[in-house]
Amino acid sequence: MSFFTPAHKPFLIAGPCSAESREQLWQTARGMAGLPLQLFRAGVWKPRTRPGSFEGKGAIALDWLQEIRQEFGFALAIEVAEAEHVELALQYGIDALWIGARTTVNPFQVQHLADALRGNDIPVMVKNPVNPDVDLWQGAIERIKTAGIKDVAAIHRGFSAYKTVNSYRNQPNWIIPVELRRRIPGLPIFCDPSHITGKADLVPRVAQKAMDIGFDGLMIETHSHPEAALTDAAQQLSPAGLKDLLQQLVIRKEIPSGSDGMLELEYLRQVADNIDAEIIDLLSRRMEISSQMGEIKRKNNMTAYQPERWREIMETRRSQGSRLMLDEQYISALWQIIHDESIRRQLEQPVQNSAKNQ
Repeated sequence: MSFFTPAHKPFLIAGPCSAESREQLWQTARGMAGLPLQLFRAGVWKPRTRPGSFEGKGAIALDWLQEIRQEFGFALAIEVAEAEHVELALQYGIDALWIGARTTVNPFQVQHLADALRGNDIPVMVKNPVNPDVDLWQGAIERIKTAGIKDVAAIHRGFSAYKTVNSYRNQPNWIIPVELRRRIPGLPIFCDPSHITGKADLVPRVAQKAMDIGFDGLMIETHSHPEAALTDAAQQLSPAGLKDLLQQLVIRKEIPSGSDGMLELEYLRQVADNIDAEIIDLLSRRMEISSQMGEIKRKNNMTAYQPERWREIMETRRSQGSRLMLDEQYISALWQIIHDESIRRQLEQPVQNSAKNQ
């Protein structure tokens, strides 16, 4: 049995985004005592977007984590991004590691970590890359497995987008982890709703969605005082909030492969629902772009309807659809609706601007 196979779902990983102090870790762990926690997580080294941000306490935090294990009995998990991190984690007896999204995106760096792990038997989790690339995610997992690591799991933390939609920090694109599971049968997949949502009040909703789809576990950022957190304060739950989430979480029945057509149908319906949600998000973004184009046309005294552009759109979309085995009439009818709504938005633009200026 894999390290990542719990007796009861979900496999729960929780703890603060960053290990900030001994007291902060202690208070957080004490608040989670008694919860069905498989791994206590904390960021020892934090890859931040901009310099000057809190980037973790480094090796001293490993001493604090050892104290947490001795006092509360929690197994420990940390993120590693350099070979040196791996060596220190092994030296301090950390129980499991995860590779972050910013590292997964770089095959060279993943290979460095795989080389550092070779010859060791420690469970490793691999977060999806920041961009929605299932091949890159799969490749990182394969590199770790090739190094001889037997217990490997994936963590779905969502994908970066130019503009957030649905109030999420990162777009879930559920179909990508579903495809990863299809490619690697039996791979444990956990969801990180903290990074997907970026907002603590949305975490329970995404955690439930992950369980409905059939994920194996959750990684949830939990802090004794989230409002005072040095990193990602908005997305961290308090220990009490984590307890409430677990009490309300509904675990669906497993979907047996090929044994019950209705359960398989329901699974496919869930996948279709997620795709539909993504389509609606994209249509919303498409109409925002249409409104911006309408403003430019108005300022330059151009007509909203541009016949040559419309002919180009229809030709290219039908061609793209045909290559993907989509009926040309279906694509034509769909893009006619999209185009009509785009023109309507562009014609409304001056009216909307006038209303805002009043």
